[in-house]
Amino acid sequence: MALDQWFSQAIAAETYIEEMQKHRENLQEVYDAFDIPDDASFFLELEKQNLRVIAITEDWCGDAMMNIPILMHLAEKSHMPVKMILRDSNLELMDQYLTNGKSRSIPIFIFIDENGQEVTHWGPRAEAVEQEVSEMKSQLPDKDDPEHEKAFHGLITKLTERFTSDAEFWHATYDSIKAELQKSL
Repeated sequence: MALDQWFSQAIAAETYIEEMQKHRENLQEVYDAFDIPDDASFFLELEKQNLRVIAITEDWCGDAMMNIPILMHLAEKSHMPVKMILRDSNLELMDQYLTNGKSRSIPIFIFIDENGQEVTHWGPRAEAVEQEVSEMKSQLPDKDDPEHEKAFHGLITKLTERFTSDAEFWHATYDSIKAELQKSL
């Protein structure tokens, strides 16, 4: 299926957020707290491109909970429509955007032009955030260790706290999305 068709059948961002079950309040917290940089010339240049965004996501995903509000601010500043596609029920699309060719990591933001052609895509994490998360994961016990599951759940709790409060993570994410988009301008 063409990206234009995926965009047409996707969920409006507002509807997706309203229907969230897991991270709605956290997403709103990030949205309310994130101060998008004053990049007026970038937003204007982006607006001229008439892009749209397909965000592959799920509401249980902590990365999506942090990254979507940042995307929403960017989209608002540049008048870019954003629609959501649920990963788990749209693997045909997801499998075209595997991380490292094997992982169905989300979110993935697919930026398309007026003709429905991909301009670029971004996700699932900013490199700086990925480095910190990888470091935290490296401290976990081996998967066969009886303490692994407990430690993993503790890590998820810590990451959720960081994702909802760490402005450095938010700005690293914004900068990463911006850098990817600038390659296509």
